[in-house]
Amino acid sequence: MNKKNVVHSKVVEQATSEALQRRGVELIDIAEIVHEMQLPYNQDLTLERCLDSVKSVLKKRELQHAILVGIELDELCEQGKLSEPLQEIIQADEGLFGVDETIALGAVFTYGSIAVTTFGHLDKNKTGIINQLDTEKGRGVNTFLDDLVASVAASAASRIAHRLRDEEEAIDSQYD
Repeated sequence: MNKKNVVHSKVVEQATSEALQRRGVELIDIAEIVHEMQLPYNQDLTLERCLDSVKSVLKKRELQHAILVGIELDELCEQGKLSEPLQEIIQADEGLFGVDETIALGAVFTYGSIAVTTFGHLDKNKTGIINQLDTEKGRGVNTFLDDLVASVAASAASRIAHRLRDEEEAIDSQYD
């Protein structure tokens, strides 16, 4: 492997963070969705733990790459730099255009079937900032971004669910 072509993970992580901030997405907004999704299963869950989980999943390259590609496409569309008919399809966020969901869904596979089903729920119900991004027509293009935020939230919620099970099993094994 040629070392010149390798982008350091810290560079990718920083670019991802900056891209989300540039698009008006704060990590706490995603953490609130995670909290809402997981609170029924864990009454002691704090928003801080949800935020930590969001930060953790954003260290995964699969999510970072998906976010960077999706935001780039949204921004290029805003600038009118895509060729037709792709420009109009992304700008209109056409219902039959599923590439945005496909990229976001691909990123959640790292966190298992819980993340996949949670992503589907969030994509359909548009919780929290996902709804804001989806309905901000005329204020930029967020065709990819709303699905990417759902992907991060679903991944972070799945991470918490798996860790809760690990904690429960550790407690149970003390009594074996």
